[in-house]
Amino acid sequence: MKLAASGDHDKARQAQVDLNDLPAAPEAPLSPNRTATEPTFEGLVKLFEIGHPSLGLFTDEGGSFMGGHAMNSDNRLKTCAGLSNFWDGTPINRTRAGDGASTLRGRRLASHMMVQPVAARPLLADPVASGQGFLARFLICEPESTIGHRTWREYRPESDTATAVFSAKLRTLLETGLPLREGTQNELEPHSLGLSSEAQKLLFEYYDQTELAQLPDGEFAHIRPYASKSAEQAARIAGVLTLWENKDAKVVNPEAMANGIALARYYLSEAHRLADAALISVKIEQAELLRMWLMHTWFEPEVLLSNVMQKGPNSLRESPTAKAAIAILVEHGWLVPLPVGVKVRGKHRKSAYQVIRPDIPV
Repeated sequence: MKLAASGDHDKARQAQVDLNDLPAAPEAPLSPNRTATEPTFEGLVKLFEIGHPSLGLFTDEGGSFMGGHAMNSDNRLKTCAGLSNFWDGTPINRTRAGDGASTLRGRRLASHMMVQPVAARPLLADPVASGQGFLARFLICEPESTIGHRTWREYRPESDTATAVFSAKLRTLLETGLPLREGTQNELEPHSLGLSSEAQKLLFEYYDQTELAQLPDGEFAHIRPYASKSAEQAARIAGVLTLWENKDAKVVNPEAMANGIALARYYLSEAHRLADAALISVKIEQAELLRMWLMHTWFEPEVLLSNVMQKGPNSLRESPTAKAAIAILVEHGWLVPLPVGVKVRGKHRKSAYQVIRPDIPV
């Protein structure tokens, strides 16, 4: 029995020696996925860990992302905060019970989402997405519809020529190797892109313009997150235009910066317009929700703010929201303010409103 046991130990030692002599396991190849359409934030981080360092959040059905798991009420703040950190290339710190802790450096995310206005406007008016600065990191626009103008046109060969030139240039850039840090397969280390003195002057002038317009009575006072980032957006656009012309360029020239500023100014004006429209749209919807509740659920002749907050629609259970909806109904004649101290349901009230119904005279 002892000889058998000794023989087993010898075999085990030899097996361990053989294992030690084996070469190291080959490094796993990167995940081939380079784009995602409606990922969770955790899913994106995981893909950055096992995949390419430059990814795209691209979709022509952005409503699926905005209405999906990543942007529901429980996850919206986490998703917005997480994606916002990608803006400045901050290393991604990931800590999970099963996977341990890791830091991912040199990652970049590009995003392009097409969304129907009905799906985009609630997000534009959302205080988390807007106030936290998430939306200000996007270049938002709503082009005028071409419906009614899409008439047939004759074939134009020059259109194919222009498309072919653009496609060839794009392919050249896409086939260029990524600037990776030495010794890594998925950590970017791109070269710095500076500004010429004249380009820098143009950028600082634009920065001052947008900064002053954020004063309390300024043009951009109500869209400060967008205005605060507009100068940086201009610099980023100018950088893209520069590298499109010459991928090895080291300096942004004045022409590229002027064009970048022009585009940033356009997107800022679009943010101004769309943020206003979204906010107004949501307020009107809330007022209509309150009106329908008053007409079909609340049958008392008078209503108090506390009634709306305690028994009204769920979205109007906070004082500022309820007051705003009441103010709109007062403006349009569906509610009439009653005198201070009026007696309603046995008590004197500081604030009460008479409900105006179509079949009841004022």
